Amino acid sequence: MIEIWNQPIRSFLEKAGSASPTPGGGSAAALAAALGASMGSMVTRLTTGSKFESVQSDMDAITKQMADAVPRCEAIMLQDMESFEAYMRALALPRQTDSEKAFRKQAIGSAAVRAAEVPLSLMMLCKELMQLLNDSVMKVNRNVISDWGIAALMLEAAMQSAWLTVEINLVSIPDAAAVSRMREQGVALERDGNRLKDMTIGAVRSRL
Repeated sequence: MIEIWNQPIRSFLEKAGSASPTPGGGSAAALAAALGASMGSMVTRLTTGSKFESVQSDMDAITKQMADAVPRCEAIMLQDMESFEAYMRALALPRQTDSEKAFRKQAIGSAAVRAAEVPLSLMMLCKELMQLLNDSVMKVNRNVISDWGIAALMLEAAMQSAWLTVEINLVSIPDAAAVSRMREQGVALERDGNRLKDMTIGAVRSRL
């Protein structure tokens, strides 16, 4: 796998701001999720010492889950770019004959399914991490509680961004059952993410 994280931030931003379609919104969502996971990991690493001895095992477990999420976000970013490029290749297929038109339509539909499935996987990861944040918001070091809240905000922003990416691809999928299934899943994830974010931020503000 190309190690996207190894490129300079400036280079990534320049590419994102260029006329090139990749990296696009799905990639930005994956980066936001990675930043959220990194903030979470920082807070748990700073929740240490005798004062936090009773929750140390919890913090160690969350640190690992947050740290493991970063390369998962990188993989999703790469998958997002690959799926979009596959969609663009499908759009460019010839459509002169009926058989070519039928093949192109099928290729576009298949590519759109994949382009929707990738950001859906990011939404699932974000929910998983946001649940961890909400479950432990009262346990982490109060001195860095604002960063815990920022982690939740970044992950929720990533989830919302990923959901928009899903939605724009759903319109190109001819399989109504697949569209219904992914829309139902995405709506539920978005709802859960918003709820978890509100709960976490409320608890964070109570500890400021």
